[in-house]
Amino acid sequence: MTAGVTIRTVHDVASLAAVADYFSDVWRTSRSAPPYPAEVLHSLVHAGGAVHAAHDGRRLVGASVAVLGPERSTYSLVAAAERGLGHAVKLAQRDWALALGARSMRWTFDPLVGRNARFNLVKLGAVGTEYLVDFYGPMTDGVNDGDESDRLTVTWRLGAPPAPSGPEGHGPVARLAPDGGPLVRRDLADRYLWCRVPDDIVELRAADPEQALRWRHAVREVFLTACADGFRATGMSRDGWYTLTRAEKAA
Repeated sequence: MTAGVTIRTVHDVASLAAVADYFSDVWRTSRSAPPYPAEVLHSLVHAGGAVHAAHDGRRLVGASVAVLGPERSTYSLVAAAERGLGHAVKLAQRDWALALGARSMRWTFDPLVGRNARFNLVKLGAVGTEYLVDFYGPMTDGVNDGDESDRLTVTWRLGAPPAPSGPEGHGPVARLAPDGGPLVRRDLADRYLWCRVPDDIVELRAADPEQALRWRHAVREVFLTACADGFRATGMSRDGWYTLTRAEKAA
C-alpha cells in the first residue's frame, strides 16, 4: 500500500502551507481558516517539533505533527492519511521520536470513531489511558460540528512490543445503548468489560445529531466509571466493541 510513497519531515514555508491545506480538506474547513495554520506549523518546527508529509509523486497523501514532551516523551498533535497509509505515517513519527531518545508518544482521538480506535489500540498497540470530557470545547469543522469533543488519550510505548489487547468478549449485558442494543458487557471475574460504539459516528452525527449526542453521553459515562475503577482501553473489535482491561492485568 506504500509503494511509491515517500514520507519526510518538512520545514519550508511552501511545504508547511501545503500540509495546512491538506488538514483543511480532511476536516472540511475553508482553506482560509485551517485547523492548523501554516504559521503555527512553522513555529512548532522551529521549536523542535516535526511535521511529516507523505507524498505519492507530487500529491500530498498524508501528514502528521508531533512535539517533544517531558521525560523522553513526545506528543502527536494530529495525523491524517489516505486509507492504507496511516501506519506508515505513524511509523515515521515513531522513528523521529526514537532518534531523539523518546520512549513514548501520546495523542488523543474521538472514542466514538471505532476505526480509529482499532488502528490505535490494535494496529499500533497503544493503550487508552485517560478519558477527557469535551476536551476542545465546541468545534465548528465539517467533521465534529454539533457534537461535544470528548477524547481518549492513548499512550504508545515506542520500541516495546504491543500491549496485549485482551479478549474480545461477550459477557452478560450490563447496560443498553441508545439504539436499544447492548452497550456494556462485563466478564464475571471483573477483569474486563466491553463497550460498544456506533457503526459510523460521523454519518450518525450528520443524520441524527441528537442520537449521536446520546451515544456520546452513554459512552462517556461508561469510560469515566471504568477509568475510575482502574480500567484502560486495550482493544477494539471489528464490530465496534472496546475491550477495557483492569490496569493491573494489562502489560
